[in-house]
Amino acid sequence: MTTQTLSVDGAELVYDVRGPIAAPLLLMIGQPMTADGFTELAGHFADRTVVTYDPRGLGRSTRSDGRRDHTPERQADDLHALIEALGAGPVEVFASSGGAVTGLALVARHPHDVITLVAHEPPINAVLPDEANAVRARAGFHEAYEKGGRGAGMAQFIAMTGWQGEFTEEYFAQPAPDPAMFGMPAEDDGDRDDPLLSKHSWPITDYRPDAAVLSAAPTRIVIAVGEESAGTYTARTAEGTARLLGQEVVVFPSHHGGFLGGGFGYAGKPAEFAARLREVLTG
Repeated sequence: MTTQTLSVDGAELVYDVRGPIAAPLLLMIGQPMTADGFTELAGHFADRTVVTYDPRGLGRSTRSDGRRDHTPERQADDLHALIEALGAGPVEVFASSGGAVTGLALVARHPHDVITLVAHEPPINAVLPDEANAVRARAGFHEAYEKGGRGAGMAQFIAMTGWQGEFTEEYFAQPAPDPAMFGMPAEDDGDRDDPLLSKHSWPITDYRPDAAVLSAAPTRIVIAVGEESAGTYTARTAEGTARLLGQEVVVFPSHHGGFLGGGFGYAGKPAEFAARLREVLTG
Protein backbone atom coordinates (compact mmCIF):
# COMPACT_ATOMS: atom_id res chain seq x y z
CA MET A 1 0.00 0.00 0.00
CA THR A 2 1.21 3.49 -0.84
CA THR A 3 -0.06 6.68 0.77
CA GLN A 4 -0.18 9.89 -1.25
CA THR A 5 -1.50 13.43 -0.96
CA LEU A 6 -3.52 15.31 -3.56
CA SER A 7 -3.83 19.10 -3.43
CA VAL A 8 -7.31 20.31 -4.34
CA ASP A 9 -9.03 23.66 -3.92
CA GLY A 10 -8.96 24.38 -0.20
CA ALA A 11 -7.74 20.98 0.97
CA GLU A 12 -5.00 18.36 1.02
CA LEU A 13 -6.50 14.92 0.50
CA VAL A 14 -4.61 11.91 1.83
CA TYR A 15 -5.37 8.63 0.08
CA ASP A 16 -4.11 5.06 0.05
CA VAL A 17 -3.61 2.84 -2.99
CA ARG A 18 -3.43 -0.93 -2.52
CA GLY A 19 -1.79 -2.62 -5.44
CA PRO A 20 -0.68 -1.28 -8.84
CA ILE A 21 -2.94 1.17 -10.66
CA ALA A 22 -5.15 -1.03 -12.81
CA ALA A 23 -8.66 -0.41 -14.08
CA PRO A 24 -11.25 -0.72 -12.88
CA LEU A 25 -10.21 0.70 -9.53
CA LEU A 26 -12.37 -0.06 -6.51
CA LEU A 27 -12.86 3.11 -4.49
CA MET A 28 -14.16 2.71 -0.91
CA ILE A 29 -15.58 5.85 0.73
CA GLY A 30 -17.23 6.76 3.99
CA GLN A 31 -18.23 9.85 5.97
CA PRO A 32 -17.44 10.74 8.70
CA MET A 33 -15.52 7.44 8.73
CA THR A 34 -12.05 7.70 7.25
CA ALA A 35 -9.91 5.24 5.27
CA ASP A 36 -8.92 3.11 8.25
CA GLY A 37 -12.47 1.80 8.56
CA PHE A 38 -12.06 -0.03 5.24
CA THR A 39 -8.88 -1.90 6.14
CA GLU A 40 -10.62 -5.21 6.79
CA LEU A 41 -12.85 -5.03 3.71
CA ALA A 42 -10.01 -3.97 1.41
CA GLY A 43 -8.02 -7.00 2.54
CA HIS A 44 -10.61 -9.24 0.89
CA PHE A 45 -9.93 -7.62 -2.51
CA ALA A 46 -6.22 -8.36 -2.86
CA ASP A 47 -6.81 -9.08 -6.55
CA ARG A 48 -8.10 -5.54 -7.13
CA THR A 49 -6.60 -2.07 -6.94
CA VAL A 50 -8.39 -0.59 -3.92
CA VAL A 51 -8.28 3.12 -3.13
CA THR A 52 -9.42 4.64 0.17
CA TYR A 53 -9.20 8.24 1.36
CA ASP A 54 -9.90 10.61 4.22
CA PRO A 55 -12.50 13.27 3.31
CA ARG A 56 -11.36 16.87 3.62
CA GLY A 57 -11.03 17.99 7.23
CA LEU A 58 -11.23 14.42 8.55
CA GLY A 59 -8.45 12.09 9.64
CA ARG A 60 -5.24 12.87 7.79
CA SER A 61 -6.82 15.22 5.22
CA THR A 62 -6.59 18.89 6.08
CA ARG A 63 -8.60 21.81 4.79
CA SER A 64 -7.77 25.49 4.28
CA ASP A 65 -11.08 26.67 2.88
CA GLY A 66 -12.17 28.24 6.17
CA ARG A 67 -15.19 25.96 6.45
CA ARG A 68 -16.19 23.22 8.87
CA ASP A 69 -19.23 21.75 7.12
CA HIS A 70 -19.10 18.46 5.24
CA THR A 71 -21.21 18.71 2.10
CA PRO A 72 -21.76 15.83 -0.35
CA GLU A 73 -21.29 18.18 -3.30
CA ARG A 74 -17.86 19.37 -2.13
CA GLN A 75 -16.78 15.83 -1.31
CA ALA A 76 -18.04 14.64 -4.69
CA ASP A 77 -15.89 17.24 -6.44
CA ASP A 78 -12.90 16.14 -4.33
CA LEU A 79 -13.47 12.54 -5.44
CA HIS A 80 -13.75 13.65 -9.06
CA ALA A 81 -10.33 15.30 -8.72
CA LEU A 82 -8.93 12.16 -7.10
CA ILE A 83 -10.29 9.90 -9.84
CA GLU A 84 -8.76 12.18 -12.47
CA ALA A 85 -5.42 12.19 -10.64
CA LEU A 86 -5.38 8.39 -10.47
CA GLY A 87 -5.83 8.29 -14.24
CA ALA A 88 -7.74 5.02 -14.28
CA GLY A 89 -11.38 6.02 -14.42
CA PRO A 90 -14.18 5.27 -14.53
CA VAL A 91 -14.11 3.43 -11.20
CA GLU A 92 -16.30 1.16 -9.13
CA VAL A 93 -17.38 2.58 -5.77
CA PHE A 94 -18.42 1.02 -2.50
CA ALA A 95 -19.82 3.78 -0.32
CA SER A 96 -20.92 3.52 3.30
CA SER A 97 -23.32 5.70 5.28
CA GLY A 98 -22.54 9.39 4.67
CA GLY A 99 -20.12 8.21 2.01
CA ALA A 100 -23.08 6.64 0.21
CA VAL A 101 -24.67 10.09 0.03
CA THR A 102 -21.41 11.47 -1.35
CA GLY A 103 -21.43 8.63 -3.87
CA LEU A 104 -24.86 9.65 -5.10
CA ALA A 105 -23.68 13.25 -5.38
CA LEU A 106 -20.62 12.06 -7.34
CA VAL A 107 -22.82 10.25 -9.86
CA ALA A 108 -25.12 13.27 -10.15
CA ARG A 109 -22.26 15.75 -10.68
CA HIS A 110 -19.73 13.58 -12.54
CA PRO A 111 -21.74 10.71 -14.05
CA HIS A 112 -18.94 9.38 -16.23
CA ASP A 113 -16.62 8.81 -13.26
CA VAL A 114 -18.39 5.74 -11.91
CA ILE A 115 -19.21 2.38 -13.49
CA THR A 116 -21.08 0.94 -10.51
CA LEU A 117 -21.98 2.61 -7.22
CA VAL A 118 -22.95 0.38 -4.29
CA ALA A 119 -24.48 2.83 -1.81
CA HIS A 120 -24.84 1.09 1.56
CA GLU A 121 -27.49 2.61 3.86
CA PRO A 122 -27.31 6.29 2.84
CA PRO A 123 -28.84 8.45 5.64
CA ILE A 124 -31.11 10.77 3.65
CA ASN A 125 -34.02 12.31 5.54
CA ALA A 126 -35.81 13.55 2.42
CA VAL A 127 -36.78 10.03 1.31
CA LEU A 128 -38.64 9.23 4.55
CA PRO A 129 -42.39 9.66 5.01
CA ASP A 130 -41.59 10.97 8.51
CA GLU A 131 -38.91 13.37 7.27
CA ALA A 132 -39.90 16.16 9.67
CA ASN A 133 -39.67 13.86 12.68
CA ALA A 134 -36.35 12.44 11.47
CA VAL A 135 -35.00 15.98 11.38
CA ARG A 136 -36.43 16.51 14.88
CA ALA A 137 -34.72 13.33 16.10
CA ARG A 138 -31.42 14.52 14.64
CA ALA A 139 -31.83 17.81 16.48
CA GLY A 140 -32.37 15.76 19.63
CA PHE A 141 -28.97 14.06 19.59
CA HIS A 142 -27.30 17.33 18.62
CA GLU A 143 -28.94 19.07 21.57
CA ALA A 144 -27.81 16.27 23.90
CA TYR A 145 -24.27 16.70 22.57
CA GLU A 146 -24.33 20.46 23.06
CA LYS A 147 -25.61 20.12 26.61
CA GLY A 148 -23.69 17.10 27.86
CA GLY A 149 -20.82 16.33 25.53
CA ARG A 150 -19.91 13.33 23.41
CA GLY A 151 -21.17 10.58 25.71
CA ALA A 152 -24.63 12.14 26.00
CA GLY A 153 -24.77 12.88 22.28
CA MET A 154 -23.66 9.40 21.21
CA ALA A 155 -26.14 7.73 23.58
CA GLN A 156 -28.97 9.73 21.99
CA PHE A 157 -27.59 9.03 18.50
CA ILE A 158 -27.57 5.28 19.19
CA ALA A 159 -31.14 5.51 20.49
CA MET A 160 -32.18 7.25 17.28
CA THR A 161 -30.43 4.94 14.85
CA GLY A 162 -31.64 1.84 16.70
CA TRP A 163 -35.29 2.91 16.81
CA GLN A 164 -37.64 0.62 14.93
CA GLY A 165 -39.99 2.24 12.44
CA GLU A 166 -41.09 5.82 12.04
CA PHE A 167 -40.21 8.43 14.65
CA THR A 168 -43.47 8.81 16.56
CA GLU A 169 -44.31 10.72 19.73
CA GLU A 170 -43.47 7.51 21.58
CA TYR A 171 -39.87 7.93 20.46
CA PHE A 172 -39.70 11.55 21.62
CA ALA A 173 -41.31 10.70 24.97
CA GLN A 174 -38.43 8.39 25.94
CA PRO A 175 -36.11 9.51 28.73
CA ALA A 176 -32.60 10.46 27.69
CA PRO A 177 -30.44 7.32 27.58
CA ASP A 178 -27.55 6.96 30.01
CA PRO A 179 -24.18 6.83 28.21
CA ALA A 180 -23.12 4.08 30.63
CA MET A 181 -25.71 1.82 28.98
CA PHE A 182 -23.42 1.80 25.94
CA GLY A 183 -20.14 1.66 27.84
CA MET A 184 -19.39 5.36 27.33
CA PRO A 185 -18.28 7.91 29.93
CA ALA A 186 -20.77 10.58 30.97
CA GLU A 187 -18.05 13.18 31.60
CA ASP A 188 -17.99 16.17 29.25
CA ASP A 189 -14.58 16.79 27.68
CA GLY A 190 -15.71 20.17 26.36
CA ASP A 191 -15.28 19.33 22.67
CA ARG A 192 -18.11 20.38 20.34
CA ASP A 193 -16.44 19.70 17.00
CA ASP A 194 -17.41 16.05 16.48
CA PRO A 195 -18.23 15.56 12.76
CA LEU A 196 -21.09 13.16 13.58
CA LEU A 197 -22.74 14.91 16.53
CA SER A 198 -22.24 18.58 15.61
CA LYS A 199 -24.08 20.29 12.77
CA HIS A 200 -21.05 19.95 10.47
CA SER A 201 -22.48 16.91 8.68
CA TRP A 202 -26.11 18.02 8.51
CA PRO A 203 -25.72 18.73 4.76
CA ILE A 204 -25.25 14.96 4.33
CA THR A 205 -28.59 13.99 5.86
CA ASP A 206 -30.24 17.06 4.26
CA TYR A 207 -29.18 15.96 0.77
CA ARG A 208 -32.03 15.67 -1.74
CA PRO A 209 -31.18 13.24 -4.54
CA ASP A 210 -32.52 14.08 -7.99
CA ALA A 211 -34.04 10.86 -9.31
CA ALA A 212 -34.14 12.09 -12.91
CA VAL A 213 -30.48 13.06 -12.92
CA LEU A 214 -29.36 9.84 -11.25
CA SER A 215 -31.49 7.68 -13.53
CA ALA A 216 -30.07 9.41 -16.62
CA ALA A 217 -26.47 8.68 -15.58
CA PRO A 218 -24.64 5.77 -17.24
CA THR A 219 -23.71 4.51 -13.77
CA ARG A 220 -25.27 1.34 -12.40
CA ILE A 221 -26.56 2.35 -8.96
CA VAL A 222 -27.19 -0.31 -6.30
CA ILE A 223 -28.78 0.68 -2.99
CA ALA A 224 -27.74 -1.77 -0.28
CA VAL A 225 -29.00 -2.53 3.22
CA GLY A 226 -27.78 -4.81 6.00
CA GLU A 227 -29.97 -7.78 6.88
CA GLU A 228 -29.70 -6.92 10.59
CA SER A 229 -30.68 -3.29 9.99
CA ALA A 230 -34.34 -4.02 9.19
CA GLY A 231 -36.68 -1.33 10.50
CA THR A 232 -33.95 1.05 11.64
CA TYR A 233 -33.36 4.60 10.44
CA THR A 234 -30.67 3.82 7.85
CA ALA A 235 -32.52 0.77 6.57
CA ARG A 236 -35.57 2.96 6.00
CA THR A 237 -33.52 5.65 4.27
CA ALA A 238 -31.94 3.00 2.04
CA GLU A 239 -35.37 1.64 1.14
CA GLY A 240 -36.66 5.15 0.49
CA THR A 241 -33.72 5.97 -1.76
CA ALA A 242 -34.23 2.74 -3.70
CA ARG A 243 -37.93 3.54 -4.15
CA LEU A 244 -37.03 7.00 -5.41
CA LEU A 245 -34.90 5.36 -8.10
CA GLY A 246 -37.52 2.73 -8.93
CA GLN A 247 -35.47 -0.07 -7.40
CA GLU A 248 -35.49 -2.63 -4.62
CA VAL A 249 -32.74 -2.64 -2.02
CA VAL A 250 -30.05 -5.31 -2.26
CA VAL A 251 -29.50 -7.10 1.04
CA PHE A 252 -26.00 -7.52 2.47
CA PRO A 253 -24.86 -9.55 5.47
CA SER A 254 -24.76 -8.00 8.94
CA HIS A 255 -25.59 -4.41 9.93
CA HIS A 256 -24.78 -0.77 9.12
CA GLY A 257 -21.09 -1.41 9.68
CA GLY A 258 -21.19 -4.98 8.46
CA PHE A 259 -17.81 -4.72 6.72
CA LEU A 260 -15.96 -3.68 9.89
CA GLY A 261 -13.52 -5.90 11.74
CA GLY A 262 -13.15 -6.31 15.47
CA GLY A 263 -11.17 -3.11 15.95
CA PHE A 264 -14.24 -0.93 15.48
CA GLY A 265 -16.55 -1.78 18.35
CA TYR A 266 -19.61 -3.55 16.98
CA ALA A 267 -17.89 -5.82 14.47
CA GLY A 268 -19.71 -7.07 11.43
CA LYS A 269 -19.09 -10.01 9.12
CA PRO A 270 -16.40 -8.65 6.81
CA ALA A 271 -15.65 -11.89 4.95
CA GLU A 272 -19.33 -12.53 4.16
CA PHE A 273 -19.83 -8.84 3.36
CA ALA A 274 -16.88 -8.85 0.94
CA ALA A 275 -18.20 -11.94 -0.82
CA ARG A 276 -21.58 -10.27 -1.30
CA LEU A 277 -19.96 -7.07 -2.55
CA ARG A 278 -17.88 -9.00 -5.06
CA GLU A 279 -21.05 -10.77 -6.25
CA VAL A 280 -22.93 -7.47 -6.65
CA LEU A 281 -20.07 -5.77 -8.47
CA THR A 282 -19.80 -8.60 -10.98
CA GLY A 283 -23.59 -8.93 -11.33
